[in-house]
Amino acid sequence: MKKMVSFLLIFFMFISISVLPSSGHAIQEGSFESKIDQLAAASPDLQGAIAGISIRNAADGSVIYQHLGDVRLRPASNMKLLTAAAALNVLGEAYTFPTEVYRDGVIKSNILRGDLYLKGKGDPTLMKSDFDQMAEDLKKRGIKKVKGNLVGDDTWYDDVRYSLDLPWSDETTYYGAQISALTASPTTDYDAGAVEIKMRPGSKSGEKVMVTITPKTNYVKIINRTETVDEKGKKKIKIEREHAKNTIVIDGTLPLGSNSIKEWVGVWDPTRYALTLFKQSLAEKGIQVSGKIKTGMVPAEAQLMLAHQSMPLSKLLVPFMKLSNNTHAEILIKEMGKVAKGEGSWEKGIEVLEEELVKFGVDPHSMVIRDGSGVSHVDLVPANQISQLLFSIQSAKWFPAYLNSLPVAGASDKMVGGTLRSRMKTTDVQGKVKAKTGTISTVRSLSGYVTTNSGQTVIFSILLNNLLDDEKKNYIEDQIVRIIAE
Repeated sequence: MKKMVSFLLIFFMFISISVLPSSGHAIQEGSFESKIDQLAAASPDLQGAIAGISIRNAADGSVIYQHLGDVRLRPASNMKLLTAAAALNVLGEAYTFPTEVYRDGVIKSNILRGDLYLKGKGDPTLMKSDFDQMAEDLKKRGIKKVKGNLVGDDTWYDDVRYSLDLPWSDETTYYGAQISALTASPTTDYDAGAVEIKMRPGSKSGEKVMVTITPKTNYVKIINRTETVDEKGKKKIKIEREHAKNTIVIDGTLPLGSNSIKEWVGVWDPTRYALTLFKQSLAEKGIQVSGKIKTGMVPAEAQLMLAHQSMPLSKLLVPFMKLSNNTHAEILIKEMGKVAKGEGSWEKGIEVLEEELVKFGVDPHSMVIRDGSGVSHVDLVPANQISQLLFSIQSAKWFPAYLNSLPVAGASDKMVGGTLRSRMKTTDVQGKVKAKTGTISTVRSLSGYVTTNSGQTVIFSILLNNLLDDEKKNYIEDQIVRIIAE
């Protein structure tokens, strides 16, 4: 009896993969639909997993093929497809994020007798070089000394730093960095609220690994417990930041002659991080601040001295989507809430996101949305809803900017290929796939557009859930896209 039950379970599992009545037509042997069925049934990746697949004609939006297309699944970073579309619709392609400098005292004999304020309004692209330019502009305005405090105002958003379901283990990672209206990035990848750590072996065995930090700052403290070992030694480095502190402990070994390693670590309190970098820039430009670094609101009577503008949203979308930047997604959620509902919070931002999705024929009531990045394991979205969004937005005036932001299969340039730069490099699909990747533990996703061999554009959304956590990924999503391209 047990053998019969097992047989029936296996039979019905196979049926659930191969019979797709909602595709609207019989599946012919040798068709792309049957090839996808056979691939899904045979793939070891999908044994015990769930696959949601939706494929549409880009010209009329008709569903060509689906499997569990209406089943809610975790989208991982495919959630960013929704966030980017809503942000473009609410904020516009030309939208910028200002950072403002105020004073509340008088300037006399090159001395500001009062406090200097740095007010952030969500710019995730601020770098040390931007603070240098602000300091230079203040110097040109005749300020050589500030007899007061340096105050950071991050009240443009609320004070909730982490999204609802962010795993505690992600607290120190760059992709789980705290969200603040006043923050800073280490490089032009714009990982806001993080520092970049570069490690290379010493000149001989027994020496500590050489560690450099970008930007150069004393805001974080490095405890270096590493060792350079001989050429046959292990390459094993572990980086941890102490909870609620900015002490970063680096352990492990690097063999002589090995390549350098880069890692990014989220800081504790990005507002003070940005203020510390600004104070450093002021000092380097010869402007002394006698008071303390503090946080607070810009007084109503304070005078605006200068304002720095970020790149427009159309350009910000490139590092956001190509590199799948979580902090950008959450900042955009809060910014939509601030602009549309007067409150820079996840709650209000998600309300705006859901209202925008309706305009594209997407049903937010079929989803569970907890953040803008997809890092949550509670987020749930059906593949058919993602493909519907990708169809509808083609008529939006900002669609070219949206399409340009998607990773391009096999394109080696990081700001073109993004997270697809090392995938689908064969001639049948290289450069023909523009799609958003997604990866969290036990989840992989891929949704976007593919140009077929006949020159047609096809929309697809592939959500794979309940995968085993195996680093050797076969990327069945890529194989499905290849079948579509044929």
